[in-house]
Amino acid sequence: MSIIAWIFVGLIAGWLAKQVLGGPGGILHNLAVGLIGAIVGGFLSDKLHLQLMPGFWGNLVVATAGAIVFLFVWRAIRNA
Repeated sequence: MSIIAWIFVGLIAGWLAKQVLGGPGGILHNLAVGLIGAIVGGFLSDKLHLQLMPGFWGNLVVATAGAIVFLFVWRAIRNA
């Protein structure tokens, strides 16, 4: 997947995670959360041996799930 495609997936995943969990953040915040989420989601899916559908939709699901996990953990650490 090209870097442009990862940025696009990151933007969508960050936006989706923000919609699920709420909170502030603009386009750069969504991009950062989505890209970190893609890394977290990819790591977790690899460790848990999860096989999702290939291509754009599979990447989007993994990145969004990772972004939600990342935001949840990040907020728990910040509020502790």
